[in-house]
Amino acid sequence: MQLSIEKLNLFFSKIREITFWQRLFYWRSVRNLSYDAFEEFKGLEKNASQIKSDFDSLESEYKITTTKNQGLENTILQFERLEIKKDSEINGLNRTIEELNRSITGLNKTVSKFETTEEERTRVYENKITQLNQLKESLDSQIKRLTDERVEEKDTAYQKMKIQWSEHEVTVQQTIKMICQKHFVNYVEKVPFRGTPDNTISICDEYIIFDAKCPSNDDLINFPKYLKTQTETVKKYINQENVKKDIFLVVPTNCIHCISQLSYNMGDYQVYIISKDSLEPIILSLKRIEDYEFAEQLSPEERDNVCRVIGKFAHTTKRKIQIDQFFANEFLELLVRCKNDLPQEILQHVVEFEKAEKLNPPSEKKAKQILTKELQDKNELINAEANIRGVAIPLSFEDIKSLE
Repeated sequence: MQLSIEKLNLFFSKIREITFWQRLFYWRSVRNLSYDAFEEFKGLEKNASQIKSDFDSLESEYKITTTKNQGLENTILQFERLEIKKDSEINGLNRTIEELNRSITGLNKTVSKFETTEEERTRVYENKITQLNQLKESLDSQIKRLTDERVEEKDTAYQKMKIQWSEHEVTVQQTIKMICQKHFVNYVEKVPFRGTPDNTISICDEYIIFDAKCPSNDDLINFPKYLKTQTETVKKYINQENVKKDIFLVVPTNCIHCISQLSYNMGDYQVYIISKDSLEPIILSLKRIEDYEFAEQLSPEERDNVCRVIGKFAHTTKRKIQIDQFFANEFLELLVRCKNDLPQEILQHVVEFEKAEKLNPPSEKKAKQILTKELQDKNELINAEANIRGVAIPLSFEDIKSLE
């Protein structure tokens, strides 16, 4: 560094002191000196650039160091705050520890107190456990007994249901026959068309089919699907001559609750799902068709005669009920007067005779018609006996002949 400065100083000093003659005769030495001075200048310039670069690097490092220093200072501040907070927490924990120590001391005293009665509590506990075990055994036996009873009841109910289902077809047939016999409906034992329906009745020359259907097992979920299939299989009867387009499928009463759809419109015919209990009202409603068709065949005069007879019958029935009610009240009043007005001794004899009496009105026998001729003969006999005894009989009693 000293050499470079000396040559530069020498060069500048030489330039200042050079004379005219030296410029003419010694310019070569001056020029050589300038070259050396220029080389030293470039070295100085390079050193200055290096120094500037080092300075910039040191300045950036200084800034980084300053930033790190500020970060460290902030971290130190945070640690100081955290230390203060930890000290506060430590003080709080110390107070908590003191409180817990006091609680432990109190609990130790309580434990000591309870330990004095430990044997008594153990004995009571063992007694209670023994009682609970006994109670549990008793409850278990009762639960088992109740469970067995319920299982047995369910089995019994299921067996009854199975028996009822197995006998459903026979029961339905017997019920329909009984209804037909009671209401004078024709039950067809052997149908004159192809197929063998379970039950067939004839009303107005039409055959009405009642097929009995029941579940095959206790699973009633698939029973509606089975009935839906059966509504299609009965189509074979519809095409037969004189078969009514309404088909009735009779199911057990205890299965009707699981069926949501009770009628099916199959286009050419209608299928109805009914229970055994509804057979009688349905057959009676079907039987009314006979009345309507019979009424259409009557002349106006005949219809008037029918209405007149029915009106006379209705009036006579109501009048008979009215008279019976009147005499019932009179007889009740007479009985009360007998009890209140008769002397006690006579009343006792009356009671004894009353007990000895017995009325046996004619009993009604099933399937035996009450003939009007018998009633007329009996009425004439009563009238003759009344005439002999001098009892006047109203003429209206003899108007029964006009009802023939």
